[in-house]
Amino acid sequence: MAETHSRRRAALRELLAGAGVDAILVTDLTNIRYLTGFTGSNAALLVHTGGERDTVFCTDSRYDTQSSAEVPDLERVLDRASAAALATRAAAARRTYGRTGFESQHVSVEQHESLKEGFGAVELVRAPGLVERLRTVKDDTEVAALRAACAAADRALADLVAAGGLRAGRTEREVARDLENRMLEHGSSEPSFRSIVATGANSAIPHHQYGDAVLTAGDFVKLDFGATVEGYHSDMTRTFVLGEPAGWQRDLYDLVHRAQAAGTAAVRPGAEVSEVDAAARSVIAGEGHGEHFGHGLGHGVGLHVHEAPSLATTGVGTLSAGMAVTVEPGVYLAGRGGVRIEDTLVVRDGEPELLTQSTKDLVAL
Repeated sequence: MAETHSRRRAALRELLAGAGVDAILVTDLTNIRYLTGFTGSNAALLVHTGGERDTVFCTDSRYDTQSSAEVPDLERVLDRASAAALATRAAAARRTYGRTGFESQHVSVEQHESLKEGFGAVELVRAPGLVERLRTVKDDTEVAALRAACAAADRALADLVAAGGLRAGRTEREVARDLENRMLEHGSSEPSFRSIVATGANSAIPHHQYGDAVLTAGDFVKLDFGATVEGYHSDMTRTFVLGEPAGWQRDLYDLVHRAQAAGTAAVRPGAEVSEVDAAARSVIAGEGHGEHFGHGLGHGVGLHVHEAPSLATTGVGTLSAGMAVTVEPGVYLAGRGGVRIEDTLVVRDGEPELLTQSTKDLVAL
């Protein structure tokens, strides 16, 4: 892994040169994990265009042993005030760090003022989003972790269904805890997010928080959930029917299924993210349900369950091979029920690589 992290820092240096800075102070813990492998709760990283010799990692004494194992290839400094310690170091070598960037999207006004004081004569400039730009395209190590997270979620769902865990009489809360425990059994370190279990009319609420509503025959039951492996998240939604589906339920499910297929087919390198959204949205709008699909089609997924790019009508940019995204259209009829079908996939030349394998056929239980 040290070689992987070294390659990522080398790629960041190329962006630093393009941004016209000598170095960057990285303070966001997710970005630090991406660049070093460190998983603790306090750290800062000073990446210099001069190479690894001038790149310094800082954490505090609580993580001395952990950081020596996770970050074996960089100079390490131990100081509770990690960012301030690296600022002081840069100030002492101001000719080397003449123009240094900072992650302005992650730094408060108060923190910025403190950093300016610490950097002294070093020119501190905004350099937002550089590491996030790298994170949008996943390397082989990241895709392997995503595959494992998706597999854990798939297996948990299969176990839940096989054990009769989706049945009338259970509460949303019971189903959620059952599903999350099964993901842990299949290798997840934690749920990617608070699972959504929504029965009956609750399924028409896109981000319903599970409660004590009881699953009842005739209900749609919507499950939106994910597993986490090595810090990487999966995200999947499947919608079931308890008992024989009514005609309107079959029609609604078929519509969302067709829209999801259209959105997936549009995922390819070079595609405008807004056009991918439109491919699915036009199917739903064509059946008169445009107003019942209010959220974006999907989002990037990785060390955060929601990250760039955004597949939405307002989304900007194009897809690149190696990006991991979700495709999740839904139609929600208030007071009746709703359907969402969501997969996690990787953009590839040709067809995308589907990571979530659970069936998308309508399943009646």
